[in-house]
Amino acid sequence: MKRHEALAPLSREHHGALILAQLIKRNAPEYKGLPTTISDKAVYALNFYKTELKTHFKKEELLLKKVNNLHPEIAKLADEIVAEHALLKGLFLSLKITFDPEAVLNELGNELDAHIRKEEMILFPLIQQHCTEEMLQTIQPLLA
Repeated sequence: MKRHEALAPLSREHHGALILAQLIKRNAPEYKGLPTTISDKAVYALNFYKTELKTHFKKEELLLKKVNNLHPEIAKLADEIVAEHALLKGLFLSLKITFDPEAVLNELGNELDAHIRKEEMILFPLIQQHCTEEMLQTIQPLLA
């Protein structure tokens, strides 16, 4: 299913987050121009969270509030997505204090990857299926 233009900005932002998720998993291949040491990956991940994902999560939660009542499956997913945002935030912030950053990065990479894939493969198609064109048009400026 082609992504509706209203949701496309979130999908585009997911690309960078998916690269981050792959970069920080255990035994990840090297990515040209990206950190290679565990400590540098932890700093990079935390900065990415602060500069990109924090705002991204807020936009997604705003979207979820707008579409939550459209379908029971969307409402269920909305609760899961918000809980996952909290989990991810906690993992990102724990990078500042952990004694095992490699384990935290690996868990974070796996959780972030699964989270984004859930949104792209399940949530966004459901929103497109149950949202009217008019509603999507009103949502679009909120996500840009």
